[in-house]
Amino acid sequence: MRKLGFLLLFVAVFGFSAIKVGLFVPLTGIGADDGLSALHGAQLAVEYINSHGGVLGDKLQLLYYDDQTDPKQAVTLAYKMVQRDRVVAVVSGSYSGPTRAAASIYQRLRTPMIAAYAVHPDITKAGDYIFRVGTLATVQGRAGAHLAVEKLGAKKIALLIMDNDFGVSLAKAFKSEAEKLGAEIVYEAKFSVGEKDFRTILNELKKKNPDVIYATGYYFNASKIVTQAKELGIYQTIIGQEGYDSPLFVQLSKNHAANGTVITTDLDRDSEKPVVRWFIKEYEKKYGRPADMVAASTFDAIMILKKAIEKAGKADRSAIKKALISVSGEDFVTGFKKFTSFREAVREVVCQVILNDSFHRLCKIDDPNITTPSK
Repeated sequence: MRKLGFLLLFVAVFGFSAIKVGLFVPLTGIGADDGLSALHGAQLAVEYINSHGGVLGDKLQLLYYDDQTDPKQAVTLAYKMVQRDRVVAVVSGSYSGPTRAAASIYQRLRTPMIAAYAVHPDITKAGDYIFRVGTLATVQGRAGAHLAVEKLGAKKIALLIMDNDFGVSLAKAFKSEAEKLGAEIVYEAKFSVGEKDFRTILNELKKKNPDVIYATGYYFNASKIVTQAKELGIYQTIIGQEGYDSPLFVQLSKNHAANGTVITTDLDRDSEKPVVRWFIKEYEKKYGRPADMVAASTFDAIMILKKAIEKAGKADRSAIKKALISVSGEDFVTGFKKFTSFREAVREVVCQVILNDSFHRLCKIDDPNITTPSK
């Protein structure tokens, strides 16, 4: 009776135990700013969920760790969150390298993992516990090619490729599709993630006089590319991807050099959907900076996980995995609609253009022949 009395008192004072979900993000290293955006997106989702009744009557508890933009650290954290923290599922708010390395561990430990925005095709190939909310590299690269050739009329294209999982996988898909569409790749060069001086390759590129430049990279690479291109008198449109989708891309680009850049991404800042308007307003109010794709994608990953737990009817890893595949809806910030049978996101691709130092919708690519993921 005393044990029962203590249990009732505990429940009355503290409530029922929380449902624990994990998050790994790069809070140090080259991806630190994106990691902070991802963390804020996840925290905003958890706050929203808990203020609207929680999940299955319980609060959702977020346990987050810094993967240092390091695949080895991401693997260490996978074991920690599953075996020590006993999380029921995990969201990756990190880049392709750490996410790809960790995915095989979560699969082995039979713990659902949702990649919020990492693009590399091999991530979901780790197994049936691994899902992706963001746009697959092959889809985003293919959409970028249609943007270049069909929307911008490019016939000659130059490629600048960041030499990592993100950059190479996007460029590979772009090049293949652009050539199918009849465009010619007139110049191609790779650069390291930490490269700061692009003048040599930009001068070589300039001699080829391309119609557009497809340059993979993160916001800190991209700001230098567009700045140095303008300094060298290169005014062709530069096409980027979701790695550019950060307020820091605009801020770090000197003399408004980001203006005119076009990117493929997941966040439509001009959307009139109530959930998008709420998210953009609430995020900036709470964190003092504009929302970006990384934050939006991680927000959606948590919301999708919440729906899956409710569908499962219990906080059980296997049940959550089975429920995830059937999650769908039109009420997600990034336009996520549903998962394919092989756990990739079905969605449209948003093309944003930077005008007056702000992101705006240029167009959407929603042809299923372009946007439907394939194995």
